Amino acid sequence: MNIPHIKKFPYLRQDFAASIVVFLVALPLCVGVAVASGVPAELGLVTGIVGGIVTGLMRGSSLQVSGPAAGLTVLVFEAVREFGLPVLGVIVLATGVLQLAMGALKLGRYFRAISVAVVEGMLAGIGLVLIAGQLYSMAGLTAPASGPDKLVGLPAAVVKAAGSAESLASLALGVGTVFVLVLWRRLPERIRVVPAPLAAVVLAVLITLVFSLPVATVEVRGLLGSLQPPPLDAFGELAGISLLGTILAFTLIASAESLFSAAAVDRLHDGPRTQYDKELMAQGAGNTICGLLGALPMTAVIVRSAANVQAGARTKASRVMHGVWLLLFAALLPAALGLIPLPALAGILVYAGYKLIPLREIAELWREHRGEALILIVTAVSIVAVSMFEGVLIGLALAIVKTAWEASHVRLEVIDKGAGPVQAHLSGNATFLRLPKILDSLEALPQDRPVELNLSGLHHLDHACRVALENWATRHSTAGTEPVKVTPVT
Repeated sequence: MNIPHIKKFPYLRQDFAASIVVFLVALPLCVGVAVASGVPAELGLVTGIVGGIVTGLMRGSSLQVSGPAAGLTVLVFEAVREFGLPVLGVIVLATGVLQLAMGALKLGRYFRAISVAVVEGMLAGIGLVLIAGQLYSMAGLTAPASGPDKLVGLPAAVVKAAGSAESLASLALGVGTVFVLVLWRRLPERIRVVPAPLAAVVLAVLITLVFSLPVATVEVRGLLGSLQPPPLDAFGELAGISLLGTILAFTLIASAESLFSAAAVDRLHDGPRTQYDKELMAQGAGNTICGLLGALPMTAVIVRSAANVQAGARTKASRVMHGVWLLLFAALLPAALGLIPLPALAGILVYAGYKLIPLREIAELWREHRGEALILIVTAVSIVAVSMFEGVLIGLALAIVKTAWEASHVRLEVIDKGAGPVQAHLSGNATFLRLPKILDSLEALPQDRPVELNLSGLHHLDHACRVALENWATRHSTAGTEPVKVTPVT
């Protein structure tokens, strides 16, 4: 017996099962990212819904799952604190429009050219700030605004928490959540069918209810009541330089994180490869709608995407269905959010922040490519010490300088047989960065001997070097010797 819908959707059973797993992974993360970003919990669910249904239906990466990401938490929190929640929609909307434009101009593939050290340094910096901020939330305390203040204030926060029974109860619950996440992978496989974040949250809810712990829980406003479409006067903020800088930071970080995640997901399965420009447009469409709704920005999320692949998903239907399950939960069971303890969500994000810090990669880079390791470390420290946008710019600038320096390697070989002309052979890339070294070597040649300068081994000769070599040849030729014979670049 032939069933038409089975033929049309041959992988419906696998995709349905995977969608349930991804929904269970995404639910606590959507709520946790929203709370840590300083916005209503429901807005995290809205972004997850849009990421599943809207972005999930579009072409790009078939198995990648999008939603609110821990990697943007710090940036969103700073933006809401500086500009206010109504302007967040404008920022996300502008980010989406820029991503659509970049995808249409086929710029998505060029994000793969961003230094991996800069991206990992960016994630490490975000992870450090996220951990520092959420440690305060685990203890039921208010975190300082800046990254350095968060780190410096931790000892005083520990002392303050030690003197409060409520803070100690809150901290114990948060620490317990982290332990559950760490130890979950060591449990039998039949238990690990339940995603670790969901298990940690459910256990935290049960412990809070059974022991009547005096800890804060998620504030529930309802799905429709939480939507924050940007008012018209909020668009006037676009005239400010600081807001434009924030939009650029959102665009750069969200796009890079999504496309790097796509490359990682491609390595997990044998299905169709990611079409980077189309994936960038899919992310842009999702962020545009999230901006119109005043929700959080979205990126592709490697945790959800990996769970999707590992659960056996075969097509994009799994991510669309996970968005439907999030919508049904937000519409039918909003009161369940009010049972979730904030320290448990903080514990989940502390663990997520730790996972963002590439400790193993830093050690490997330090052994093999110390320059890349320094770029990673400087980027992370700059994000903590200054801000997200400036830290990423510093990292990119360092990567460009390092690449330019390495690309300007030049070798000067001098052959002096004691009689006849002195032969000087230049090879490699002659750029202004190595010009002082080249001129020092040439000016050290004997003034009373003819010189043959061979440039045929150069791969590149920039204008500054060309002019400087011509001037040196003219000066050397006026010393009463034969004119310098130059073999040009081939």
